[in-house]
Amino acid sequence: MTTKKFDPTTTISADFGIFGIPLTEAECKLVMLPVPWEVTTSYGKGASHGPRIIREASEQIDLFDFETKNAFEAGYFMQEISEHWISENKKFKAIAQQVIALRTEQSEDHALIEKLVAQVNEASAKLTDWVYTETKKILDAGKLFGLVGGDHSTPLGAIKAICEKHAGDIGILHIDAHSDTRKAYQGFQQSHASIMYNVMQLPIKPKKLVQIGIRDFCEDEYNFVKSTPEMKTFFDVELKQRLFKGESWASIASDIIQELPKKVYISFDIDGLDPRYCPSTGTPVIGGLSTDEVFFLFNLLAQSGRQIVGFDLNEVSPGEAESSEWDGNVGARMLYKLCNWSILTN
Repeated sequence: MTTKKFDPTTTISADFGIFGIPLTEAECKLVMLPVPWEVTTSYGKGASHGPRIIREASEQIDLFDFETKNAFEAGYFMQEISEHWISENKKFKAIAQQVIALRTEQSEDHALIEKLVAQVNEASAKLTDWVYTETKKILDAGKLFGLVGGDHSTPLGAIKAICEKHAGDIGILHIDAHSDTRKAYQGFQQSHASIMYNVMQLPIKPKKLVQIGIRDFCEDEYNFVKSTPEMKTFFDVELKQRLFKGESWASIASDIIQELPKKVYISFDIDGLDPRYCPSTGTPVIGGLSTDEVFFLFNLLAQSGRQIVGFDLNEVSPGEAESSEWDGNVGARMLYKLCNWSILTN
């Protein structure tokens, strides 16, 4: 596959693609699927705007990167944000919020709650099927794949497609504040709080799921990760204790990477970062990783000879204002690193 190079000093226009790269999808090696979906979010809102604010902020990034140099010359493309799923998100988020309100009020109208929950579950399943189909199209075209959410329920179909392509011979590096291993949340089977539980129920599931930054979870989730042999969770408090006792982040990051097989899919919830980097994300939690720690981890992952076979970035949100330059800027820079290292490890 050949890709078209371009002069990065060219004046960037709003008509160009993500990161201001003026190439078509066919000319790019890496293709991203935007998923404007946040139906089951239960606290903050705005994740469905994530693809838009990242796209808008991406043009501010200088393409040459100290670590990855000119990896961008392979070409990065983000597909158009689906108006259909924007509309469906708005419709079914309102229904989900009604369910959450009824449960909060301890409503005894169980028939109504069950009816509404079923509608949300059906819509979420359709979204997952669409993501699965679109992911397979991108993979079948010989492209590297990335997903830009949306809430963290969005990549289930993508992970299913990636696992099938590699016959389950992959590991998932899951960066998050939350374990996301609830069997269901508020009755929603494909809740943002259930993504990794659902991943581990796939017919072809990953060989290993490695979680880092986890610092907000219930007892059932703790018991689930501890009793699942294919999972290894590096809880945030444990990481911090090791750092405070004098261990280097290089040593800790090495231990994290050693848990992963050769092929790695990265699932990145932006709230895995310290909330100073993502103040508008839907469910911020004190603690977390710095951007530098994540960048170092990506670098070490590449140095280890592992291959990034796909990724997702989720929960980047502008919050109530529907426009946040800071959250969008941080999201765009994390996404750019994911793209660059995907290119270099392939």
